Amino acid sequence: MTTSQRWMLTGGRGVGKTTLCRALAERARLDGWDVAGLLSPAVFEGKIKTGILAENARTGETRPLAGLKTYGSFDLPLGRWFFDRSTLDWGNRVLESSLPCRLLIIDELGPLELTRQEGWQAAFDVLRRGEYEIALVVVRPELQEVARQSLSLSETITIDQTQRIDQGVRFYWPKIKAAALNQCGIT
Repeated sequence: MTTSQRWMLTGGRGVGKTTLCRALAERARLDGWDVAGLLSPAVFEGKIKTGILAENARTGETRPLAGLKTYGSFDLPLGRWFFDRSTLDWGNRVLESSLPCRLLIIDELGPLELTRQEGWQAAFDVLRRGEYEIALVVVRPELQEVARQSLSLSETITIDQTQRIDQGVRFYWPKIKAAALNQCGIT
């Protein structure tokens, strides 16, 4: 793959960024695409978010990424969360082994990566290598400008709570697919 595009997916907390990434990955697989990278689904107890998982987008393997309490290797604080350093290391290995692929998902590059230079630092090298057609990178709204400065972004997808996930897939998947086909010289 000689050309690649990086798309930023952004939206407020709880609007479904990870859910949209997962749905787009499933749609891509239906079209025979190899999808790789990381998803970060939330863990809820009732309606309260109590944790975050890291999920290998290619294999579905998950590991606990963050929790509200420090224990064991959950000792890297960020706001109210404590991140598991061993899962961050695992996530970096997942990212390094993700290429080549057609759709690369990195959910998310957040304050750890963009402001503290910790977390999933392998993502930056993987994105530079460009061995994918489309990279979908989740970034919080407050970090959009930092992401634009450090990543060469082609497009931005902004979602909000008024959009249903199935509508998002129907709207964005044709755009992603067309962008990939245009890169390959197919119109």
